[in-house]
Amino acid sequence: MKHYRLQRLFNARSGRCFDVAVDHGFFNEPGFLKGIEDMATTVRTLVDAAPDAIQLTAGQARHLQALPGRQKPSLVLRVDTANIYGRELPPSRFSTMIDQAALQAVRLDAACVCVNLFQIPGAPDITGQCVDNILKLKVECDDLGMPMMVEPLVFRPNSEAGGYLVDGDVVKITHLVRQAVELGADIIKADPTDDVSLYHEVVRVAGGIPVLVRGGGRVSDRVILERTQGLLQQGVHGIVYGRNVIQHEHPAGITRALMAMLHEKASVEDALGLVQGS
Repeated sequence: MKHYRLQRLFNARSGRCFDVAVDHGFFNEPGFLKGIEDMATTVRTLVDAAPDAIQLTAGQARHLQALPGRQKPSLVLRVDTANIYGRELPPSRFSTMIDQAALQAVRLDAACVCVNLFQIPGAPDITGQCVDNILKLKVECDDLGMPMMVEPLVFRPNSEAGGYLVDGDVVKITHLVRQAVELGADIIKADPTDDVSLYHEVVRVAGGIPVLVRGGGRVSDRVILERTQGLLQQGVHGIVYGRNVIQHEHPAGITRALMAMLHEKASVEDALGLVQGS
């Protein structure tokens, strides 16, 4: 049954997936809400641009799933929340999963669930909580035929950028990705490496498990499109971008551009034309 749901997630032409992440409000950080203050409007805009999937929480999935028709993007359900994104780690830290997460995903007709695996300087307790979450979720997902996307996140110190700045060291990323695979991930959503040309090492260590790459912080159109081109050349199975879409002046245009790169092998220049023509 997992295979059937994965068929809804990955594009039939290319075998790749573009998942737009708009689950940021789950984490209670004011800066995360830029561009998604009105979720109903945000979701409608993204649906019109037609990515393969939209990543939402249990409380916001209704904006996608209530829309009529068969052609809307698949739902990726975020199933955990944490309080570790500020400039200072709180004295009482948590990474908590919603109850009966896989069952909630089935009820919401999701194609996949997504759960974090954090590696944070000075917070090994959070890594332990994440491992516990994943081990519990795997059993539920196997029972109900729900694919489990694990998101290994290697943080730089929170004091540098409020806890959401990627440590792009390829060794750290590959080691955490390997742990996610060992824990039973059906899909990996991983950090980008500082040197994009090394990303094949992340793909290799995943051992055949599809790898989707996070977008990271907001950058220019050319930078994100060139990075995407480089990642695709390294063998990734897709991308999961959030702020580079939802905080964009033309979210529908950048979505169309990225979809063209993933599924139609568009060049960076052609993709830029799609953004500017939106």
